[in-house]
Amino acid sequence: MAEFHDMPGHLVRRAHQVATALFHDHMTREGIDITPFQFAAMSAIKLQPGLDQATVAAWTACDRATIGGVVDRLVEKGYVARSVSEKDRRARVLNLTDSGRATLEQVETIARSIQDEITMGLDVEEKETLVRLLKRVSENHPK
Repeated sequence: MAEFHDMPGHLVRRAHQVATALFHDHMTREGIDITPFQFAAMSAIKLQPGLDQATVAAWTACDRATIGGVVDRLVEKGYVARSVSEKDRRARVLNLTDSGRATLEQVETIARSIQDEITMGLDVEEKETLVRLLKRVSENHPK
């Protein structure tokens, strides 16, 4: 059995801690009140305006209850508008507001730079390998 510090689960958890801390540090420095998960939800809505919450949950690999709270906070911040679907009156659809689009654009720029910090010390080929392997792990365990 591998030593604890060499176990993939531990290393993935540590890498997640690093990525989350960097995201929070940068957002705080820029005066932006957004979490990594809120960023993911807004990114999904940007890709497909008019998504329902269930689809945003699926696209972000999150359960419906959690995404409900995330969307509630994005609505409270004025980044997302929730409205009744024209196709299904029972469903609520989500769209970015003007403020949400502007904030997301700013966060996307910062998030791209954070990726370089996360992978600091890796060359281009190593970065590509890391992304490819993380995708495989994620795809092998979709939820």
